[in-house]
Amino acid sequence: MNAGPTAILDHLASLADTTRSRLLLLLDRHELTVTELCAIMQLPQSTVSRHLKALADADWIAARAEGTSNVYTMTGRDEMDAAARRLWLLVREQVGPSPAASQDQRRLQRVLSERRTKSQEFFSSSAGQWDRVRDELFGDRFHLAAVAGFLDRAWVVGDLGCGTGQVSAALAPFVARVMAVDGSAAMLQAARKRLHGLENIDLRRGDLEALPIDDACLDAATMMLVLHHVPEPARALADHRALPPQTRWTAPLADCLYQWYCDGFGAPGQALGSSEYP
Repeated sequence: MNAGPTAILDHLASLADTTRSRLLLLLDRHELTVTELCAIMQLPQSTVSRHLKALADADWIAARAEGTSNVYTMTGRDEMDAAARRLWLLVREQVGPSPAASQDQRRLQRVLSERRTKSQEFFSSSAGQWDRVRDELFGDRFHLAAVAGFLDRAWVVGDLGCGTGQVSAALAPFVARVMAVDGSAAMLQAARKRLHGLENIDLRRGDLEALPIDDACLDAATMMLVLHHVPEPARALADHRALPPQTRWTAPLADCLYQWYCDGFGAPGQALGSSEYP
């Protein structure tokens, strides 16, 4: 962001419009498409796109391609100059409680819920062919990249978003216990068939944003091709209750190829583009 002597005036001009302030409130914590923003704000696409361009030109937001769409999010705090950070905190405090912003937040929750529903429908419909398609896209050994980095015979490892249990099966011989969590009943049913006979794997159904695992129960955790489908990735990454401090966990993603496949099935992709989280 521009940090010159007139920067504060440019920032004030960008945030003077109520619609742009509402957009930033939504994009402050979420990645959203134009279509989702239109549904939340109850505005036509031309209006939303015009204000997004103004915010992008002023470096308040960033965009990235995802399939045939772009997803938008607010520029990170560390990329803002000091004046922009202070101004945004003030604007957020004043605009956040407004009736329009409150209605936006309620509609945002409905949009996130729809994402979750579409993701569940996707996995329910593709569970029977998931292993074949995944192997075609990534090969049958891609998941072992997570194993080499952290293995200890005494560890309890979480396979978060376990799907059909391929990663759990690979981890099980090398650790004391695997706690495998997935939100799809169909995926867990397929995992039970695959993992039959492996007694150190505990399958559980639940959301990654609220893990069904006791506090500080895990020594390490992995997420494989999961965060694309989590409605609120930041919440999933922030739920560290089951992980002691300094726990290692990896979330390798193959964004472009996987997104192409998900688009074909109509699943809601939310790829984050990063490969490891401390």
